[in-house]
Amino acid sequence: MTAIRTTHVGSLPRSQEVVDFIFAREQGAEYDTDAFAAAMTRGCEETVAKQVKAGIDVVSDGETSKISYATYVKDRYTGFAGDSKRNAPADLKMFPAFLERLKDEGGTPTYARPMCVGEVRSKGQGELQTDIANLKAAMAAHGASEGFMNAASPGVISLFLQNDFYPTRDAYLAALADAMAEEYRTIVEAGLYLQLDCPDLALSRHMLFNDLTDDEFIKIAGAHVEALNHALAGIDPARVRVHICWGNYEGPHVCDIDMDKVFGTLMGVSAQQLLFETSNPRHAHEWTVFRDRKAEIPEDKILVPGVIDSTTNFVEHPELVAQRIERFAGIVGADRVIAGSDCGFGTFAGFGAVDPDIAYAKLAALSDGARRASARLG
Repeated sequence: MTAIRTTHVGSLPRSQEVVDFIFAREQGAEYDTDAFAAAMTRGCEETVAKQVKAGIDVVSDGETSKISYATYVKDRYTGFAGDSKRNAPADLKMFPAFLERLKDEGGTPTYARPMCVGEVRSKGQGELQTDIANLKAAMAAHGASEGFMNAASPGVISLFLQNDFYPTRDAYLAALADAMAEEYRTIVEAGLYLQLDCPDLALSRHMLFNDLTDDEFIKIAGAHVEALNHALAGIDPARVRVHICWGNYEGPHVCDIDMDKVFGTLMGVSAQQLLFETSNPRHAHEWTVFRDRKAEIPEDKILVPGVIDSTTNFVEHPELVAQRIERFAGIVGADRVIAGSDCGFGTFAGFGAVDPDIAYAKLAALSDGARRASARLG
């Protein structure tokens, strides 16, 4: 029997202790560095324990120590300073009363998004090595045999930490690719899967490039993939996962570019595992894109569809999860499908639409559904 493995996108709810320490550092307040380190170790260990209990096969550190999946780079690389003006996604601007409600309810997290104002260079891999050590220790303690660690792609860094130093966007992307390459190699050499977060390949269409046509945007996305693949040179694609999404927020999403239009871009990344949204109401129908374009899916690619949503507190029925898995197994075979989530549950420290306990209940439903699908697929 082919057992469908389970995973998720990476970020998970942090404890209040972890959040308080992260924001103390973020705001430049005084804090005990030893206590900070101990809290991150505890937080990672607890997060891995909960994933294993929920039945997740390929676990992460939950991005415990990071303020967010993209802006963490400002703490680990030179060249970033200040803050930048926020730009809401185009769909939220179309519904200003809803956008205002999100702001009033604290639904739009606040944290620094500095500009690039100097040369981007690594400050060293110390913080990353600490994260890796915490994750591997937690995996050993709780019997998790496979783990992954998230890293920002050059394109998503350019989306949230915009350029005010390099002469062109392409020059900025090239500099980011050169700087991030060591981080990518370090993760893979530690025996973990490298997950690259690439919402720039979809979200940025309606967040930064909404004045372009879809065809013009696809050219931009292609340049992002080119920079990313350059950074991945020499890394085995079998150790790489890439995640594409349209923004992990509950909203109308009426400006999202179709999966059919970014399909070729996604397939061009030098990563074996492809993680994408397919459970939320705006993109659940797009499993048919993979069915109809099956011939364009390289035979070495593994599909990791989101079979649970990450923006609502509904806990999916395991039978629905199984049905979603079976759709993709029918396209590429059960051995080339891993069950995942649409996006993360703790994209920003201290912020998440889903209650922490419910997030793990959803992961347990994912695992239950994978077992059902495995039994039926044989």
